[in-house]
Amino acid sequence: MSYSVGQVAGFAGVTVRTLHHYDEIGLLSPSARSHAGHRRYDDADLDRLQQILFYRELGFPLEEVAALLDDPDADPQEHLRRQYDVLTVRIEKLQKMAAAVQHAMEARKMGINLTPEEKFEVFGEYDPDQYAEESLQRWGDTEPYRESVRRASSYTKEDWLRIKAEGAQNTSAFTALMDAGAAPDSGEAMDLAEEHRQQISRNFYECTYEIHTGLAEMYMSDKRFSATFEQIKPGLAGYLRDAILANAARHA
Repeated sequence: MSYSVGQVAGFAGVTVRTLHHYDEIGLLSPSARSHAGHRRYDDADLDRLQQILFYRELGFPLEEVAALLDDPDADPQEHLRRQYDVLTVRIEKLQKMAAAVQHAMEARKMGINLTPEEKFEVFGEYDPDQYAEESLQRWGDTEPYRESVRRASSYTKEDWLRIKAEGAQNTSAFTALMDAGAAPDSGEAMDLAEEHRQQISRNFYECTYEIHTGLAEMYMSDKRFSATFEQIKPGLAGYLRDAILANAARHA
């Protein structure tokens, strides 16, 4: 059984030009020629080509490949051992590079697929991507974070405007309770805290009472959150935290 150069190129996934080059340098010369002088390869030639491609994939120069295949005194095991060490280092570097690229991709993607104009319309001067890296570092290995990204990736500008309006309405209701002198552990305040928790669950991830209380503490401990609430109304951050804690306690 013999094969044309075109057939062999198709089998091996190489170009005809490559096979011609291997023939020219004596690395892989076909065992026969047709009456018209065309190259014909037999099964032994295909076996040799397979070995050549194997060594080439490992990064061996063609000269070394020829030495390994033709020199009876060559030690293929030693060559392979040396190349294995090189490949191991290369794989480790590539894995680190891949992890870094993936990390950067995730850090830049909060799941908010809006144009810059739409982002400004929804979020104003606040850029959610600004804290993407920090969010990934703090919560990236949690299911709530992954679920939030999955859900947010499908939201349109109208969805974000709706979510923003829901949050603003909840915050306004809290400030109204404060103005009315209602205690943060009052029924009305705890009901608003429960509504706050359900909004998160409905729009981003399943917000358990444990997670909710953790958010409440962050509203006070993280100055960026507390400053945002304090700008709306002095004391709002603490009031919201206390209402969330009271609500979680009544559902314990």
